[in-house]
Formats: sequence, C-alpha cells, structure tokens
Amino acid sequence: MKKILLSLALALGLSSAALASGGGFPLDKAPNRTNDMAALQNGAKLFVNYCLNCHSAAFMRYNRLRDIGLTDSQIAENLTFTTEKIGDTMKASIDPKQAKEWFGANPPDLTVVARSRAGAGGSGADYLYTFLRTFYRDPARPTGWNNLVFHNVGMPNPLWQLQGEREPVHAKVESHGVEAEVVTGWTPVKAGTMSEAEFNNNIGDLVAYMQWMGEPAQNQRVRLGVWVLLFLAAFTLVAWRLNAAFWKDVK
Repeated sequence: MKKILLSLALALGLSSAALASGGGFPLDKAPNRTNDMAALQNGAKLFVNYCLNCHSAAFMRYNRLRDIGLTDSQIAENLTFTTEKIGDTMKASIDPKQAKEWFGANPPDLTVVARSRAGAGGSGADYLYTFLRTFYRDPARPTGWNNLVFHNVGMPNPLWQLQGEREPVHAKVESHGVEAEVVTGWTPVKAGTMSEAEFNNNIGDLVAYMQWMGEPAQNQRVRLGVWVLLFLAAFTLVAWRLNAAFWKDVK
C-alpha cells in the first residue's frame, strides 16, 4: 500500500511539473538583468534582429527604448528598418498570411509574453530562458525543429546560427515504479557562431529585454515602492511620538 501511495505521489508530481512547464521539462532560472542597461540594449538588438522577423510587439513603440539609455539616432540607425519611424510600434516583417501558411498559425505578439508565461513551474522569464535554449533538430517536424519545453512547437529555431544545431540525449529514469524520460545531455550536430556560455549570456539579455518590454515602468515602480515604504515608516514613527505627546497629561 505504501509503495502504491509513493508511486501515485510521484506520478502526480510529474504531471504537475508537465503542466507547469508546458511540456514536462524543468525550467532553468533566468538571470535578473532588468536593471542592467547594457544587457537590455543588447536584448533589444537581438529581439529586433531575430524575433521581429515573425513576431510583433504591437504595444511597444521604438521611442520607448529611450528608457533603456538609447538615443533617437541610435534607435533609428540600429533598430528600425527603412520604412519605420521612431514613433511606430514594433511590427513583424512577415506577412500574416504567409506566416499562417508556413507555420500553421500567425505567430503571437510578444509584448507581454514574459508575463503571460508565468506559472507554478517558474516565472515567464524562466520559461523563455529555457525555451529559447532547448531547440533541437527533428526531421519529423515540418520546420525541422522541435523544442523540449514546448513539444511540437510550430516555429523553427530563430537563433540556430548563433547556437548551432544539436540533438538531445535521453535516458529513462525509474523512481518508485514510475518511469520517466529525462534529458541527460546534448549531441552537437553543427557548431554555431557562439560558444554555449556566450549564447546563454545573450539569451539572458534577450529575456531581460522581453521582461522589461512587458512592463517598462517596473523598475520605476519598485523604486517608488521603496520610497513609499520608507515614508510610511517615518510617518508612523512621527505619528507614534505625537500620539504619546498628546496623551501624556491625560489620565
């Protein structure tokens, strides 16, 4: 009976993990860089060059990138295309009809994806950080790519030239009578232009930018919150002393 209960508990745990991560793959912790201007600028560059081809960020304007330390000239010269203006929203380059024909569906808008992907298995940043680093070659898929976090994903790996091509190494692990398949490593197929450490670092910057894009005022909100708490603490002390002084002669 005890063994049955342990097996059931493990099975429920595996199911919960699968629901949390969207495919049963554990999420890696994303680095917190939303206060790092250099990281956000590099992430914005990666987003424009590798994500904006198919995905849009319809609720983000290019001129909002001033908040991460970029000037209008830097934005215009490095992050916009010839037909776009500094005040335009970030629109995808691909035609929606072509996107639906090629991928089976129009790629979703990414403005708030870092917030919408948050769950019990980790934050939205954790999801994106793991998702973007776990693409692998799969000849059975129409695009030739698959993903460990989002199994049978419709999109190819947009960063394959940087990361290279690889295949996961699986192994079966049994615990309390429940068998699960886990990834124990990777087999390189074709090298990319970046080392694994460089690629992971750039993905950290990209995810940080997508976090910031989902709520550009988040850092200001946190700083304001700290000052509000300090003010309330000081006001509480003053009010306490005034109350004591007012009632000291009252018996």
